[in-house]
Amino acid sequence: MAYIDYYKILGVDKSATQDDIKKAYRKQARKLHPDLNPNDKEAERKFKELNEANEVLSNPENRTKYDKYGEHWKHGEEYEKAQQQQRQQSQSQGGHYGGRSSGADFGEGEDFSDFFQDMFGGAGGGFGKSSRGSASGKFKGQDVHAELNLNLRDAATTHPQTFDINGKKVRITIPAGVYDGQQIKLKGHGSPGYNGGPNGDLYITFSINSDPDFERVGDDLKTKVTVDLYTAVLGGDVQVNTLDGSVNLKVKPETQSGVTVRLKGKGFPVYKKEGQFGDLFVTYEVKLPTNLTEKQKELFEQLKNT
Repeated sequence: MAYIDYYKILGVDKSATQDDIKKAYRKQARKLHPDLNPNDKEAERKFKELNEANEVLSNPENRTKYDKYGEHWKHGEEYEKAQQQQRQQSQSQGGHYGGRSSGADFGEGEDFSDFFQDMFGGAGGGFGKSSRGSASGKFKGQDVHAELNLNLRDAATTHPQTFDINGKKVRITIPAGVYDGQQIKLKGHGSPGYNGGPNGDLYITFSINSDPDFERVGDDLKTKVTVDLYTAVLGGDVQVNTLDGSVNLKVKPETQSGVTVRLKGKGFPVYKKEGQFGDLFVTYEVKLPTNLTEKQKELFEQLKNT
């Protein structure tokens, strides 16, 4: 496999924070997603490369290995173990190993290609047979990271969802109350293992889209409702939308614009706590009448002068 610069793929430098990486991935994923680029092979290829880069750099442990070993990052632990074993053997024999001094160590940024070629028979590709024979040991496959977009109302209900990961259909049940940025792990749904080793894991990060009617704050929701001047002054009823339908809300006389009331238990469901909900905070926006008749203007003048 040709070496791919994951930082270049994401469009960030090596000093990028995890938040920078997350934002860069989301921005490009929205542009390259197959749903937005049907039958575009080049976009499909770039999307796969983008996911591969994100899988590595969004995981701090894998990122550290990638920064140290580059294209061979998946086999870094095996390299370190093998180097330690060979050093110990050399020390016990009072000699050298592999043409390298028994006390030698590789500095940061040094080329490990020769060592991996000798050890695994390839440039970090797999553990198949090489000119030195087949490598021993079973190794876990690479973890896979994916992002799943949900509408706010979908995130408020427990429901099944099926999506494609690397050509395989994965079906999960999403619990009500998941939040933006939350990550779950599906064990064994990642890339295949090496030499019969276990599969990697699948990490799914939820991205909750904004809603035109509600703003989510933790388990609470905020919304606004328009109240006409007459209802605000005299009192009355106003209809308010909630996640599970509309309700009538009593408006007190002389209610000011910007006043907020709380509807207990009408907010967002609490994650994995069935029957528990946050609250809904409703802010009144008083709307002034327009296109007044002369008679109506006269009445307002009378009120003004009383």
